[in-house]
Amino acid sequence: MMERVILFSLLISFLITVLLSPIFIPFLRRLKFGQSIREEGPKSHQKKSGTPTMGGILIVISILITTLIMMWKFSQPSWEIYLLLFVTLGYGLLGFLDDFIKIAFKRNLGLTSKQKLIGQIVIAIIFYIVLRTNEISTVITIPMTDFGLDLGWFYAVFIVFWLVGFSNAVNLTDGLDGLLSGTAAIAFGAFAIVAWSQSQYDISIFSVAIVGAVLGFLVFNAHPAKVFMGDTGSLALGGAIAAISILLKSEIILLVIGAVFVIETLSVILQVASFKTTGKRIFKMSPLHHHYELSGWSEWRVVVTFWAVGLLCSILGIYIEVWL
Repeated sequence: MMERVILFSLLISFLITVLLSPIFIPFLRRLKFGQSIREEGPKSHQKKSGTPTMGGILIVISILITTLIMMWKFSQPSWEIYLLLFVTLGYGLLGFLDDFIKIAFKRNLGLTSKQKLIGQIVIAIIFYIVLRTNEISTVITIPMTDFGLDLGWFYAVFIVFWLVGFSNAVNLTDGLDGLLSGTAAIAFGAFAIVAWSQSQYDISIFSVAIVGAVLGFLVFNAHPAKVFMGDTGSLALGGAIAAISILLKSEIILLVIGAVFVIETLSVILQVASFKTTGKRIFKMSPLHHHYELSGWSEWRVVVTFWAVGLLCSILGIYIEVWL
């Protein structure tokens, strides 16, 4: 029975995105909600200027509708599901404001970094308060060991760091056609399996709903992209995957399953640190996917390679978390 629910969740979210996109994309065009390409980016990206953005709205809508339908139809929504939807919608709304400001004022930067950070922290604090209200453990388990570290009050700091960090990490990965859509589908699929292995079926359904939504979006986001998800989608996905890892008590394994997001972020940190301390750059451009582009790789080759890396890391993460 539950296997059918999982399959239906995947199909419903996929169909919602696929069927709404041909209606929503022309609507974005009429509103002139086109992407502004930053001048310091790869020159080949300038031709993408004007491509409709904020497609992440479709992803968030699909996740919301699918999750609630499947919960109300086959079981009662748990507090974990409502919390996951809160984080997804909260970070999605933050991304929407960022995207809207970029478009309305015709500039590459939307919310200031301080405004965005405050919003991310507030959502993370509310998330933590709900967790503590439901007496979730503050222990962080180290994979492949019986060792657990009780963070106590410091767990609140960890939660904020985890949600803010991964929402930004996923956001940085959204730089090439189909790159984030594909890597996100793989990573959330891995967590759906982890949730299933823990009999956390609600979280598994939620994760699969995201897989279907981003795969449906990928139909229109693959190179050459007809629509971009914008910060609306990337921040929502980043917050969601961090929240899932916390609720499953698989926080550390996210570093394996989400290795692509981590590597992309590290490339930016190393690039900035190197330039500020030595005046030299490690990469031709960061995040890392741009380095390979400027090294002569085609955009599609970079994307497929990162998908492959994400798949291998997800398989490794599942192996460590489920079978070891």
